[in-house]
Parts: sequence; structure tokens; C-alpha cells
Amino acid sequence: MKPAHQEARMRVKPSQFEFLKVIGKGSFGKVFLARHKEEKTIFAVKVLQKKMILRKNERSHVMSERNVLVQNVKHPFLVGLRYSFQTPDKLYFVMDYVNGGELFFHLQKSRHFPEERAKFYAAEITSALGYLHSLGIIYRDLKPENILLDNTGHVVLTDFGLCKEGLESSKDKTTTFCGTPEYLAPEVLRKQPYDKAVDWWCLGSVTYEMLYGLPPFYSKDTMEMYGNILNKPLRLRTNISVDARNLLERLLQKDKKKRLGATTEEVMTHPFFRTINWTDLVEKKMPVPFVPDLVVVYVGRVLMFFPHVDNKKQRQG
Repeated sequence: MKPAHQEARMRVKPSQFEFLKVIGKGSFGKVFLARHKEEKTIFAVKVLQKKMILRKNERSHVMSERNVLVQNVKHPFLVGLRYSFQTPDKLYFVMDYVNGGELFFHLQKSRHFPEERAKFYAAEITSALGYLHSLGIIYRDLKPENILLDNTGHVVLTDFGLCKEGLESSKDKTTTFCGTPEYLAPEVLRKQPYDKAVDWWCLGSVTYEMLYGLPPFYSKDTMEMYGNILNKPLRLRTNISVDARNLLERLLQKDKKKRLGATTEEVMTHPFFRTINWTDLVEKKMPVPFVPDLVVVYVGRVLMFFPHVDNKKQRQG
């Protein structure tokens, strides 16, 4: 006999939700703000069109996202999957609604973050990536657009469509060319077999962007940017601490064998993070450097809180 909560999950269907507002669009469907009619709880519901998934041969990515979401419910800095179900033509992922806005939005608004704020976010991201790695999962698409803030100011990673599962051993590699151009590691661009070291390169890129306002090798010309990632030396201005400079130099090491991150502990014990109490961090006992400014909006008779979001999304420079 199945446990009661599993039976309840099996009975979930679209009619149990009131779909209030479209809050995101993608290649395969939309993300809705929705309220569970019985629970009165607000969720983010990703609705994917099966025909679009099959047409673009993306079934493996969609299943990877579901599989990763199912495993993530125990980590505070990864979005949780509450239900997943399907109809003949659609897939539904019902996830926690995280309403503090994308890190990308907050970074555009601030241009760059003070070092202590960047350190706090980098530490929470490190904790989340380390947890995924412990499950044999590479994230592969860390970028400010995939990093949300909750309403109390903590990081929540989302969008697991590019995750790679099953890399349990340090010898396990994968070869798929995927990710976002600004954050691709050199070994991915070279089409070499790669491992979890790509996530630590991405952490370096995102931390650099938080401190300086742009990714480290950014160019509006994608091919020029690829050339920069592969060949251009890392340039660091002197307006950050020695420890921050060293962290970026070691994470953004083009030779993955020399890159920081042979283990998650190696990253956590870097001097840049010496002020981080990792137990307190995971238990959300450390003071947050910033709490999102939310506005009150009525959506379908439901009182909701949203960040002050400007829909313009482009990098300057």
C-alpha cells in the first residue's frame, strides 16, 4: 500500500489549481502563479507542452529537471518541487513560489554588490552546488537569471533543465555542449570531457559579476567572448580584497586540474569565506545583507507580494 501523501500526489490535477498570472515564458511552455484551491497555498507552476518537448528532442532535459527537483526538497537554497503530474498533452511541475526577484534584476539595479553581500550569496550558492555534487549532479547553468532571492533575502537556485545526473565518481565525465555563453568553462568550449569543475568556474563567473557588474570575459560578440574565455588573461581591479582576488583567480583558472574545487570543502575553506559559519548559513541563522523590497498587488482576489521589477533585461557594457 502506498503512503497517504503519495496517494494524494497521484490524484493531483490541473482543476485543483486556480491559475492567477503568467510569471514566465520559455520554449516549451509557461510558468504560472497558481493557488491550490484546497490548501490555499501559492505555487509557481511550470506547464510544458509535450509536443514542443518531443519536437525539439528535449525529453531528457525535462526528465532531468524533474528528477533533480524530486531530490532537492531537503536543501534550503534549492527550489522545492511539491507536485508533478501530467495530462495527455501537458506536464505540470508545481514548485515553491519564490517572490524576491532574480539576482540578475537586483544586480542590474545596484550595478554591483558590496563584497560582503556578494560573499553571502556566493556562500549560499556554494552550499547548494556542494549538495548537488554530493548527489552526483552537475548543475551546468549557474547564472544570475537562475538565482532567485526569497522574500527574506536568501538565495534559491532554480531551473534544473541542464543538470547532468549520475556523476557519482570523480572519474565520471560528460561531454554535452550546453550552458549559457557568458558562463561556459574553457573545457566545455573545447568540447573536452568535463566534470563538476564547470560549476566552480560558473561560481567564479557569477561572483566576479556580482563584484564588478559584468561577467569576467564578457563581449557583445559571442565568438569574441569565447575567444576571451579560452585565451584572455583574467583582469582584476584593485577595489576588492586580496582574498576575493585570490578566490576569483583560483575559480577562474582555465586549466580545470588547477581550479579550486577538487572538493566542496576546498571552496568552503578558502580565506574569502573565513567569516562564514557554514552551519549557521544552512540553518539561515546568519544575518542577510539585503531584504527585497516587495510591493503589494491583488492577483485574482489574492493579495500577493512582488519585487519592484523592471522588465528590461540586458547587460550594460
